[in-house]
Amino acid sequence: MNKEFALNDQVIMKKPHACKSNLWTITRVGVDVKIKCNNCGHEVMLDRLEFMRKIKKVIKNEKVED
Repeated sequence: MNKEFALNDQVIMKKPHACKSNLWTITRVGVDVKIKCNNCGHEVMLDRLEFMRKIKKVIKNEKVED
């Protein structure tokens, strides 16, 4: 599985959040990755290695930027 991701991509995590949703949006990419829950708006910052372990699938953002 290809686990490449970018800013504003949506990701599905392996375990659901407390609000029962596992769909998140990436809001910051760097050494750490910040993600925001699409259901309740809670934000979490994970280091890149931990994020790569917990991610299940990347849903690419369809916006094309020039």
